[in-house]
Amino acid sequence: MVIHDNDRHAVVLDIGRAYTKCGFVGENEPRVIIPSKVDGSKKGEGVYLHEYSNEKELHLNLVKFLHHIFFKYLLVNHRERRIVIVESLLCPTEFREILAKVLFVHFEVPSVLFVPSHLVTLYTLGINTAFVIDVGHEETTMIPVCEGTPLIHAWQAQPLGAKAIQGRLESLLLLRAKVQGSDGQKVDLVDVMPKLSRGILEDIVVRTCFVTTLPRSRQLVASRTNEAGPSPPVPPPTILYPLSGNNNLTLDGSVREESAEVLFETDNEMVSLASMILDSILASPIDFRIPLAENLVVIGGGSMMPGLKARLMEEVKDLQLHPKYASRIALKVLKVHRPPAKSNYAAWLGGAILGATEAIATRSYTREIYMQTNHVPDWNNLADNTKEIDSRAG
Repeated sequence: MVIHDNDRHAVVLDIGRAYTKCGFVGENEPRVIIPSKVDGSKKGEGVYLHEYSNEKELHLNLVKFLHHIFFKYLLVNHRERRIVIVESLLCPTEFREILAKVLFVHFEVPSVLFVPSHLVTLYTLGINTAFVIDVGHEETTMIPVCEGTPLIHAWQAQPLGAKAIQGRLESLLLLRAKVQGSDGQKVDLVDVMPKLSRGILEDIVVRTCFVTTLPRSRQLVASRTNEAGPSPPVPPPTILYPLSGNNNLTLDGSVREESAEVLFETDNEMVSLASMILDSILASPIDFRIPLAENLVVIGGGSMMPGLKARLMEEVKDLQLHPKYASRIALKVLKVHRPPAKSNYAAWLGGAILGATEAIATRSYTREIYMQTNHVPDWNNLADNTKEIDSRAG
């Protein structure tokens, strides 16, 4: 594996909505995974980088955040390190521009290489065609990649991610959950805590929640919507989750398995995770539809929920029988790859692999060029997609 710059390994950053993965090229996992936030006055929870009100606030937060990464976690001289940024193709241009400004002007890094997360994920598998599903915190984004080229016209995105699961969990808990004190008495959660913090909700989802099967989900829906229908299935065990002091939250088994159903419920436009997959594949060239279906790659922290991948395959196979898709698509085989890394940092690993090749020297955007133009090329800007821009790489 080729490493450049006198063995000063480049830094790889994947700044997600909830967590940031950071480390060095040529390594098989990040050095550290930390929340994408800085200390603030938001009730002690800090301020997340993507939750900013203006460019000045974002600039200051990025300076603080990157300073901690360079000097607390990675312990490197940023002026001597190339930077690889793993980003979504749908990353806001404003965030991208401010990030580049902070890196080039404030930290004076020699070069930055922006790489699309959906594409570099395939570097971990050694394939060039796949359908990449990124289940993140804010949303789920899907982009088919054919022969190493992301098909932007076929992308799909919906606000169906970890945040949606946490929102559903909170509503179910406030409606059903009880708090048990040291005296053994139970009171409604809403009387004790009218609102749960993001940290508590995330911890409950990670520790206790799971995705149920499609037949069981239908049983649950039928028992709720039809009084004369079948009786609900036996719920999973109830567990106690410790809160502050001697209080324990009673987590009913039905709450644990129903929280993730928000990902698969169809709205008025018949949109769900399964419909997004089929719609995106239908928007792809017909010759690539079968290869895409046979090369599904599911990444992102939200995809690590137990049972999600199996349920997703069940939903897609079932939805193919719907009149909307029955005459248009017939995917007999659906296969999901297992990247050689945990799903939450599979894209980071792809960036670390790409950064160890000649691409970091030939495709990076240098500080000298940035100081002349004060601009970072963007794929959605036609003026940037020219041979003249390509010649700026250093």
